Amino acid sequence: MVNTRTLSESLRLGAGGEPYAHKLLREMLAVESALAQAQGRAGLIPSQVARIISEVCEALSSDLMRLDPDQCENDSLLAGNIAIPFVKKLTAQVAQANAEAAKHVHFGATSQDILDTAAVLVWQQDILRLEGLLKDAMHHAAALARAHRDTPMMGRTWMQQALPMTFGLKAAGWLDALMRHAQRLDAAREEIRVVQFGGATGSLASLGKEGLKVSHALAEILALREPSLPWFGHRDRVFALASVLVGLTGSLGKIAKDVSLMSQTEVAECREGVAPGKGGSSTMPHKRNPVHCAAILTQATFLPGLLGVLASALPQEHERALGGWQAEWQAMPQILQGTEKALQQSAALLAGLEVLPQAMRANIDVSQGLVMAESVAFGLAPQIGKAAAHALLERLSRQAVDCGQTLGEALMNDPEASRLATREHFSAWLSPLAYLGASGDFVDRVLDAYDRRGADVS
Repeated sequence: MVNTRTLSESLRLGAGGEPYAHKLLREMLAVESALAQAQGRAGLIPSQVARIISEVCEALSSDLMRLDPDQCENDSLLAGNIAIPFVKKLTAQVAQANAEAAKHVHFGATSQDILDTAAVLVWQQDILRLEGLLKDAMHHAAALARAHRDTPMMGRTWMQQALPMTFGLKAAGWLDALMRHAQRLDAAREEIRVVQFGGATGSLASLGKEGLKVSHALAEILALREPSLPWFGHRDRVFALASVLVGLTGSLGKIAKDVSLMSQTEVAECREGVAPGKGGSSTMPHKRNPVHCAAILTQATFLPGLLGVLASALPQEHERALGGWQAEWQAMPQILQGTEKALQQSAALLAGLEVLPQAMRANIDVSQGLVMAESVAFGLAPQIGKAAAHALLERLSRQAVDCGQTLGEALMNDPEASRLATREHFSAWLSPLAYLGASGDFVDRVLDAYDRRGADVS
């Protein structure tokens, strides 16, 4: 049995601030208008009738309350989908204009034709808005990578200090992932930009020999592509779009996770920007909570479950499904809205992020030189081999910790190590700024790709 409360609530969700049901109904009007025009072109209905239906649809789109969206939602719970009460209300409105025209409303179409095509039109608009927000997030990530190309910080693996790197490299990693998602989102938007029109079982039998003509004209009028055949029971395009959106939100969550960990009091390498009333605590006046990060991670945690719903809905029954298709009505609006929230919060997070280079540099020195053990080992390897150098530095690192020494002191005080290299050699190998590798070059590569992408778009 359909969870009526969840279904009703999902219809009220919508990216961009407008209730999803309102956007869907408006696009359903566009589809019905286009259908009438397409059938008029094919000679299935009189051109005058097609014009009247289109005019009524246009008028209702400008004054949606005449359709009573709330009543459509309520009636859909018993009817099975919102298209059924919608068509009744549309037919009644057309009848007021012309009784003869009302006989041709929704001619030859099924509810899923109207709902799927309208959903595609809604998603196209939503994706364009998401792409704009993603562009903002990429802009701010690029600015951070550019500004901190050479800002040294501690790289961490398994939540432990590993080797020095630059904050620019970390920000470039964020940007690189977002650019990949931008490509995927653009491809997914194009893949889902298809009309759905098949009639009762996908054969368009009710339209006779004119079915393909109507299908072609319908797609043309709506600026959608015409697929090879109706896709009622094949929901891979929907799943592909949802996968991209959830994946994007996961990568935004990666950014939020990085920032929140770097914002911990004991680390304090960055922090969210300040704003009145932002990030406070109800009981601790000193708190400055990473609220943008929390909002992003909420969506990154929640949305994968909805993707699982859509994955479970892929094996559908015969030509048109019972339950799987309907599950999309709940999952897709929430995925779109959640992705939009995550993008809005991410753009704000990156735009206002306060980077603290002094703290980053201080954290490199916390280990008393231990994080440079690999550098020293590679410096000694040409003389004694990599394995022997690794074993020596592993022993001296433990000794430095046990004795409260710096790694440099342990090296100079050890007879074996002091015979292998001079103080000057050890000093050079222990310098974090000399062991940043290709960090800057990697940043340049990503920024070059980003700049080229902007040039291609413009």
